[in-house]
Order: sequence, then C-alpha cells, then structure tokens
Amino acid sequence: MAADNPLSDRLDDDDYPAYSMGRAAEMLGTTPAFLRAIGEARLITPLRSEGGHRRYSRYQLRIAARARELVDRGTPIEAACRIVILEDQLEEARRINAEYRRAANEAPGGSGPAAG
Repeated sequence: MAADNPLSDRLDDDDYPAYSMGRAAEMLGTTPAFLRAIGEARLITPLRSEGGHRRYSRYQLRIAARARELVDRGTPIEAACRIVILEDQLEEARRINAEYRRAANEAPGGSGPAAG
C-alpha cells in the first residue's frame, strides 16, 4: 500500500476519529457513561459522525485512559479531568520550552544554556 494513500494516512493519524463510543468504552474497560462524563467535563470533545454518533481518536482514548486511572484510584471525575488537562498543558509547555532552547542554542552567537 502506498504511503500517500488517504486510508493509510487516516490509520496512522492519532487525531482521526476512528472509534465509536461503544468500541472506545470497550477498549478502555469502562462505560459509555464515563465517556459522556469526561466529555461534559470538557476533557475531550469527540467528533460526531454524519448520523450524530460520537467518534473518538487514539489521542482522545489515551487522555480518557489517564482520567480513568485517576478515577479508579478514587479521584472524583471532575478533579481527574482537571489534573489531566493540567498535565497536558505542562507537557506542551515543556515541549515549547525545549524548542526555544534548541533554537537559541542553534542561533548565531548562541552560547548554550545560560548559567543560573
């Protein structure tokens, strides 16, 4: 199969909404009600099929799995969703910070990390 095949691209895309609510719940070992609850808490926003059914991506399933781990340990669902959101924001900030540092080090006259 060619790498430029649109189907191949979708199968490799972490953001492609490939999973129905039932399949997503089954994969996570949870219920559709849990998925609806984390959607209401705005942790994830599933896309909708033409028929209006919720569809989840692999990325969203990883986020939902992290929330489920916290809930399984006794964290209230709203708090679990907030924790996961903050973890995701921290990860993104670290990634951006690393990019800025790399760019500063590669820039003409860049002298590496500043002493502090």
